[in-house]
Amino acid sequence: MKLTEFDYILPPEQIAQTPIEPRDASKLLILDKEGGAISDHVFSDIADMLSPSDVLVINSTRVLRARLKWKLWEKDIEIFLHKQISKNTWDCLVYPGKKLKPGVKVDFYDQNSKKSQVLLTAHIQEISENGRIIEFDTHGNDFFEVLEILGEIPLPPYIKEKSHDERYQTVYNDEIGGSVAAPTAGLHFTTELLEALKYKWVKIEKVLLHVGLGTFMNVETENIEDHHMHSEYISLSKETAQKLNTYKAQWKRIIAVGTTSIRVLESFSDHDGILSHGSKDTDIFIYPGYEWKFVESLITNFHLPKSTLLMLVSSLAGEQNIKKAYRHAIDSKYRFFSFWDAMWIK
Repeated sequence: MKLTEFDYILPPEQIAQTPIEPRDASKLLILDKEGGAISDHVFSDIADMLSPSDVLVINSTRVLRARLKWKLWEKDIEIFLHKQISKNTWDCLVYPGKKLKPGVKVDFYDQNSKKSQVLLTAHIQEISENGRIIEFDTHGNDFFEVLEILGEIPLPPYIKEKSHDERYQTVYNDEIGGSVAAPTAGLHFTTELLEALKYKWVKIEKVLLHVGLGTFMNVETENIEDHHMHSEYISLSKETAQKLNTYKAQWKRIIAVGTTSIRVLESFSDHDGILSHGSKDTDIFIYPGYEWKFVESLITNFHLPKSTLLMLVSSLAGEQNIKKAYRHAIDSKYRFFSFWDAMWIK
């Protein structure tokens, strides 16, 4: 398939810059993947549309404060934590590379402390495919707690307003971060909406995928089949896998919240639609022609042109249905991308 098949033109004013309040006040486009019918709603309406026979699968990851900025020899530098290799060793993007050669040490100070103490030291170990392998010395402190003090949330570059850090986290995220971007379909859920769904006996199960840069890497190949996805860490507990297998056997509808949840479920599913469990890296690439094994419905958002995420939803709902839905969303002034409106593929 050609990359150009997944292109579209979006008016710049429809790229959402600020989150809507409350979270569940966003628009919700419902797409029937069988007949192609489209209807417009508000996301909070989903509480009335889901039933006790439905199962929501959510990604519990938290966005890491992955961007570290400092001055080295009077020059601005940036270290962007990309992928964890071991406890305190990470594969990182760095800028400028000439300043951060193997052997260089960078100290990061607590600017809010009068003692000006070093909280973190980055030891540049070696050059990697993405940038640098860096070992961090936390000086006896918890690494992730230090990042909460020193780091910045890596909001997407098309968001110019940088004061919405906590709105770039789901309300159900785990306490320890691991993602460099939010599982944005989950941003629409409020605590109150989740409680309403639990009251209706809608099942809610958690899986884990730490979103990496690979999800958002540009597809550079003319034929999409030649594109290779970077791997991302996923985890599915034995208890959750057993429950989801039982729900599937009972013909309950499995609704993935976000493409990250889909990638976990499809990565752990065999060809008979039975889930295994464990923790591993996945580089699964889903595009039209993919044989779906476990997921049948998806709550998602509106994805960038020529992106692997757009290819994934086109595989689930059909290319023509997705093109029709995106035209409708653009004509109806839906908000696109990270602080965007939502779509439910039924």
